[in-house]
Amino acid sequence: MGLILLEICDLNLLSESALAELLEQYPEVAVMSYECQNLCGLCRMRPYALVNGQRIFGKDIKECIENIRVKIEEELSLFA
Repeated sequence: MGLILLEICDLNLLSESALAELLEQYPEVAVMSYECQNLCGLCRMRPYALVNGQRIFGKDIKECIENIRVKIEEELSLFA
């Protein structure tokens, strides 16, 4: 069960393995991995994910994961 849905594209630079530490820290997050999300322009340019439907990205994987972490915290604060 997840309060937060994190969606990633298999073809993007950001993979489930890159998110492993983040997912351990936040058991409230459910991950859905798709073959394609039809966001090819964004997908080719930088790592990204959808967090509860909102696009989150960064210039590299590290920045993207940090931006995802911030968004997760924002979403969790709505349930506090």
